[in-house]
Amino acid sequence: MSTLDTEAAEPAAQAPDGRSRRRAGNRDRRNDRKNDRRNDRKSDRKSDRHRSRTDGRVPLGRRLRRDRTLLLMTVPALVLVVVFHYVPILGNVVAFQDYDPYVSTNGITAMLESPWVGLAQFERVFADPSFWHAVENTFVLFLLQLVLFFPVPIALALLVNSVLRPRLRAVVQAVLYLPHFFSWVLVITVFQQILGGAGIIAQTLRQHGHEGFDLMTDPAVFKFLVTAEGIWKDAGWGVIVFLAALAAVNQDLYEAAAMDGAGRWRRMWHVTLPALRPVIALLLVLRVGDALTVGFEQLLLQRDAVGPGAAEVLDTFVWWTGLRSQDFSYAAAAGLIKGVVGLVLVLSANKVAHLMGEQGVYRK
Repeated sequence: MSTLDTEAAEPAAQAPDGRSRRRAGNRDRRNDRKNDRRNDRKSDRKSDRHRSRTDGRVPLGRRLRRDRTLLLMTVPALVLVVVFHYVPILGNVVAFQDYDPYVSTNGITAMLESPWVGLAQFERVFADPSFWHAVENTFVLFLLQLVLFFPVPIALALLVNSVLRPRLRAVVQAVLYLPHFFSWVLVITVFQQILGGAGIIAQTLRQHGHEGFDLMTDPAVFKFLVTAEGIWKDAGWGVIVFLAALAAVNQDLYEAAAMDGAGRWRRMWHVTLPALRPVIALLLVLRVGDALTVGFEQLLLQRDAVGPGAAEVLDTFVWWTGLRSQDFSYAAAAGLIKGVVGLVLVLSANKVAHLMGEQGVYRK
């Protein structure tokens, strides 16, 4: 083959290689575009995860997988709440009936066969002076407990937190918390042995020629006595809640305040109390929501000693008219009024907490 034929054959031989190189280049560009799109999707997912982390939002499915053990642990408590708190709500229908439990041996059948009276039971409740007297006693006891009882756990928590020795702090906390496990029967018995007519103080006064007293049967001081019993029994529980909040306070804040010349009282006012403010707001909202429930068992046990004029509250009123007098529809109407008023108080107190900049029971 001549030189010219060889040179003419070389481009022909190189042509297929050039097309293959172009096809390979096109494939490479398509693969690059696919990789770019894949990388863009990955970067978008990473940015979404980063935004969820920075915004504090975690996807629902991830939260469920992460907290599945805790959720399973709450199932028995949820079942108890549903069975004993939400299912009985259906029984409030008797407030709109003239309920007769003797119509049938089955309570549900008795509700279905009892005649409807509309709002007649509520009219009876609002026209009853005994109901309004129970309402008055309930709110007076609530205000006394709010003013005298609510600040006590905060003060005790601050005092216990100021104890430097951990062992002494644990002993003091255990002593304060122990009465929480006592029943109201035992609590009233202890107060009876101290402040009753045959109590230690009265007997000591009589032995020294003075006249004794019996505060347990004095209607004039009964409300203060009930508040003192509640403080002694349940203040330790509140101390634990506030101590847990104090444990989360950054100690650097105390050191910075001390370096700025703040004394113990200034550090408590400007560091400790602001740290406790969210917990105080939450417990205050819950306390307001519990305003109409001021201690059923406690007051029922002492009702006969001081009389219904001093010890009758809404819970005892509902129990007395519903169970003792067998007027179930009337008691259900009074209890339903109490529940509605309690719900309004919770929502109102939670709104006030939001206006103060706190979270309350739920966020806005």
